[in-house]
Amino acid sequence: MDSETTPLKKDDEKAKGSQYSSGLSMVLSSLGCVVGTGNIWRFPRIVANNSGENGSLQFLIVWLMFSFLWSIPMVLIEYPLGRCCKTLANAYRSLIGPKNLWCSGWLVLVTTFITCYYAVLVGWCLYYSFYFMVNPLPVRDYESKQIFFIFSEQSCWPIVLQILVVLAAGLSLLTSVRGIEIVNNIMVPILFILVLVTFVWAMTVKNAVDGLKFMFSPDWGLLLSAKTWLEAITQNAWDVGAGQGIFVAYGAYMTAANSVVRVSTLIPLADNLVSLICAMTTFSTVFGIEINEGYNKTEIVTLLKTNGPGNTGLTFIWMPILYSTASFGRVLAVVFFFALFFAGFTSLIGMMELPVQTVEGFGVKRSVSVIVCVILVCLFGCPSALNINFLVDQDFVWGYALLISGLLLQYLVIRYGTAKFRSSMVNDYTTTSDWYLPKLWEWVVKFVAPTEAVFLLAWFVVFSVLTDSSWYTLGVETLMMCLLQWSLVLAGVVLANIIYYYRCVRHQDDYRDIGEQMQTFSSE
Repeated sequence: MDSETTPLKKDDEKAKGSQYSSGLSMVLSSLGCVVGTGNIWRFPRIVANNSGENGSLQFLIVWLMFSFLWSIPMVLIEYPLGRCCKTLANAYRSLIGPKNLWCSGWLVLVTTFITCYYAVLVGWCLYYSFYFMVNPLPVRDYESKQIFFIFSEQSCWPIVLQILVVLAAGLSLLTSVRGIEIVNNIMVPILFILVLVTFVWAMTVKNAVDGLKFMFSPDWGLLLSAKTWLEAITQNAWDVGAGQGIFVAYGAYMTAANSVVRVSTLIPLADNLVSLICAMTTFSTVFGIEINEGYNKTEIVTLLKTNGPGNTGLTFIWMPILYSTASFGRVLAVVFFFALFFAGFTSLIGMMELPVQTVEGFGVKRSVSVIVCVILVCLFGCPSALNINFLVDQDFVWGYALLISGLLLQYLVIRYGTAKFRSSMVNDYTTTSDWYLPKLWEWVVKFVAPTEAVFLLAWFVVFSVLTDSSWYTLGVETLMMCLLQWSLVLAGVVLANIIYYYRCVRHQDDYRDIGEQMQTFSSE
């Protein structure tokens, strides 16, 4: 399509403040969106929880495989949708009809529920940043566990800080893409520098290499466990943000001049690299310090898996101990947790942008959309702030729900036509130099990814019933808790779709294919 007749180019002339100011800002905003506590807090603990007696390599292999067979193909759906359709709701309505709007409702709600407890984690990072300004670093693990326990389960700080970070994220979103750019342009470079400094410091700990040896040693028997595969695919999706609709929101600020395929490929790979560095930092720290204290490998692996409920405290317990080995450790600890806060905060902005943009898409002013989103995230995040076991449950339920979200995105592309999507919305749409999206992507979206999701969800159900005697209870991390919450959300979005369709859409007949709209615009 000729660059002079690209519809978005005409739209861009009408809305100057709704684009990235430069390619670098776009990249930094995308990195800020995906690089967060999922890399530094979640990934190391998920690797630890899926380690065997001999090591973690089997999990890392499966996790990396899903980067190419799940996460990158999903991001290659989201960015073009955002660039062409602006919002998830408009994408489903325009491409495959208003009867499918419930799919966008599911995607937005799943990401919103993740956002609610994610804001609590960002608050934890902020607390630790200030705590070590006035308090000494713990030297032993029991001291560090006590600090984490008192803060997370016996104080009001989690809920206070959760509200503060959500309000701050809301202020950043008020100016649309400009506020997002300003925050990410400052925070993302600082974050990468501090992650690398922490990694190098961890490598100087005596016996740190034993942690790396364990992390990159296999325990092949765990490949027969459904948990290994489920947590590998959902962690990769959680890390990258694939299937959450976040990139649809960020893609709305892209134009035909932006390189969608290149960004959609390199951003997830960069994110995965950060995750690996963070896991290597954590494992090296734990093994190095504990071996020096006389612990054996079995005892250290147990420690890795038992830091707080659901292993939620792994990073918050061991990073302070790492920095206690330096004469200026408190300064490093404060800087590290500020960096972790920056990472979480930039990702929180990306997560909140999706529901804000969705509400805005229904004709609501952006300022009102931001206020509504802030209130909802604060309210629904309170239970996770007050009860850490509730946070563990939400992480479990909505982490696994990303498989369903991915399926719904694949359904959209398959219904619209994978070949048509690849040509009209990616290869033929871009007006600048970009990588060519090959036909192999169509096969992954049509056959490979849906098969992965359906098989793993079925395996999850069967494995839970056969191995977990409490699967039918409403406990933390149980199958029934997943099914109950998923069913409630599904029923709600389907009912809302039915009401919307029959009250607002039934008498409208202008739901043309987005490709037809583009061609009509171009010919005018």
